Amino acid sequence: MVIVGGGIAGLTAALRIHRAGIAFQLLEARQRLGGRVLSADGTGRVSRDGFDLGPSWFWPDMQPAFGRLVDDLGLVSFAQHDEGDVVLQRMPLGPPQRYGGLSQMPPSMRLVGGTASIIAALTAMLPDGSVELSARATGATLDGDEVELSFVDAAGMARSCRSPFVVFALPPRLIEATLSFAPRIDEASARRWRDTPTWMAPHAKFFAVYDRPFWREQGLSGTAQSMVGPLAEIHDATTATGKAALFGFLGISAADRASAGEDVIVASCVRQLTTLFGPEAAKPRATLFKDWAADPLTATELDRIATGHPIADRRPWVGETWRDRIVLAGSETSVRDPGYLAGAVDAAERAAVSVIARLQTPALSKPPSLAKG
Repeated sequence: MVIVGGGIAGLTAALRIHRAGIAFQLLEARQRLGGRVLSADGTGRVSRDGFDLGPSWFWPDMQPAFGRLVDDLGLVSFAQHDEGDVVLQRMPLGPPQRYGGLSQMPPSMRLVGGTASIIAALTAMLPDGSVELSARATGATLDGDEVELSFVDAAGMARSCRSPFVVFALPPRLIEATLSFAPRIDEASARRWRDTPTWMAPHAKFFAVYDRPFWREQGLSGTAQSMVGPLAEIHDATTATGKAALFGFLGISAADRASAGEDVIVASCVRQLTTLFGPEAAKPRATLFKDWAADPLTATELDRIATGHPIADRRPWVGETWRDRIVLAGSETSVRDPGYLAGAVDAAERAAVSVIARLQTPALSKPPSLAKG
């Protein structure tokens, strides 16, 4: 069988399916695994002890399935630093105000090594040769009891594979915008996919990396909120190994970010951190900026305008024509935690149960056949 998408959802589904003894091939459009999970060092390179340019928090008490996966993979978590005062910035000309902080309960948890540590752990448990990178799915054709999945490989060559079942571990909106189906997906399903907000897609994150977390010496938690911008919400991003950083979510639209350009945004963010945390913030060792709205493997044009968070919905995601051959497993399809790391795990495990029930026979568990187009 085939899995499209190598983020947490795709890799979790792959592990569950592999453990059930079913052969699979996973196709990932990026040159790396992880999808919206991306942990990078100060130079922007993927790192196993990096800063989380994508999601970083989870809450095991409220998201037990994700907590179990973390334990299953032998990963270690630590609480988001929140000790100390918070800073509020209300007016452009007025000084920021300092208030006593409150510890978050339950605490937001992070993974030692960054969220990408879960990607590395999942990948290490999959069989050799089961993952193909730089393989961008372009369409699916229903042909009797099989799906012919078309994709473009790293060399730019059009290829295809055939499988009795395909798991699409991608955001529904991205599937609707970038893949063609023959026969076409029914309009009700296509409209629902199109109208489902993609988690992280409208947002951008900025990091300033420092020699030490100097704000803690001032009795500050690193948490700040601003009505001035460009950063709207700021937190301490220091890693478990002590690599110091502050990060913030951009509070300006994707269109305005594109118009301003990265250099202007980075300079503005550093000036803002200096206003909030003092002169030591003016000279970061490095800066990182990730605009997910500008990532074509995450966002569509519809994601350039921020809307609400995905809402849990138990209705089937696939109409009658395709429901016996494909399943959606992106985080947005979770019935428990859509749009969170835990949602990706929930959706993946649901998809894996469905696949295993359908394909756990010798005839159907053979590897997908790959062909050049």
